[in-house]
Amino acid sequence: MAKQDKALQLVPAEQEQAAQQEQQTQDTQPKMTIYEYEEKYVRRQNVRGARFLLGLLASVIGIFIGWCLFSFTMELWNVHPYAGYAAAAVSIVIFIAVYLVPLVKILRSDYFITNVNAAHAGKAKRHNRQVRRNIAEKMVDFNNSVAGIGWYDDKLVGDLDKALRTNDDEGIKTALTALYKGKVKKSAKDIIFKCSLKSAAFSAVSQSSRTDALLVAVVNLQMIKDIVFLYGFRPSDTKLVKIFGAVVRNSLVSFGLGSLQIGNAVAKTVGDAAKGIPFLGSAISALVDSSIQGLTNGTLTAVIGFQTLRYLNKEYRLQNILDGVEVVETQEELEETCAEIKSELKRRPTRAPMGA
Repeated sequence: MAKQDKALQLVPAEQEQAAQQEQQTQDTQPKMTIYEYEEKYVRRQNVRGARFLLGLLASVIGIFIGWCLFSFTMELWNVHPYAGYAAAAVSIVIFIAVYLVPLVKILRSDYFITNVNAAHAGKAKRHNRQVRRNIAEKMVDFNNSVAGIGWYDDKLVGDLDKALRTNDDEGIKTALTALYKGKVKKSAKDIIFKCSLKSAAFSAVSQSSRTDALLVAVVNLQMIKDIVFLYGFRPSDTKLVKIFGAVVRNSLVSFGLGSLQIGNAVAKTVGDAAKGIPFLGSAISALVDSSIQGLTNGTLTAVIGFQTLRYLNKEYRLQNILDGVEVVETQEELEETCAEIKSELKRRPTRAPMGA
């Protein structure tokens, strides 16, 4: 047991050492210029269009969740008006808790700027440096104030704290890289697994397509919020468009599964083989329907989770690469050169007019 504990203690140290070796290797290699980075990693993106689509998809998710809650309220209203009033009040609270709060937390999170050209590379690097410091501060505060969750490695969080106090940007980057490759990655997979199980279990228990779709949308949104909080930053707007689009797709698929009853064909075959036992055929039909819906919804939730992880890891890797890029002609350097030219021209004697 002592040997196992010793081995477990060596894992974070080995991860930190690997991150340091990788950083040293990058430092010894010739620096990539901003033009090489732009040619290799930068893609044309419609930022305004992405923000518009992001708002549209977020609104679609909200309208869908609100419609489901409104439908439940009307059903209770038809039973008794007072029950409808109570359901309306509860629905408002639920809507705020499961939609507005996660959405605001996701959209207000920091994000890295990586899709830049030479004109904006310097500004993006300064922005990303500040985002790394913000992430480090959040991780240190969370690890010191919340006990028992185990999302982060205590040793590496201590290194982050030390790097923050000494204004060591390279130390912050090294510790964050080790965290993302180690404990944070494992914690994110745990979040995805738990949310996928929730989505599958809710779908298996519920026999309503509307309830399935509502629960899938809520669980997916909560999972994205937890992963973003864990990493300390969110994907860029263009990536969030794809993630929110997948949430809408999953909700519609869940709604369609409940309506189509895709397990009936399988259940009928098995039920016909058990005609001699009363009620067994219908019981098998219900179990097969719910299990297939649960498996499908759980799988779709896992797909969104790993898609979010892929975008986060990619953008963190790109900002690391951009941080080491040699920015040549920046806007500030151009302004300084123009000022020097202007000053030099003022010092030189004015040429006499022709024919004087």
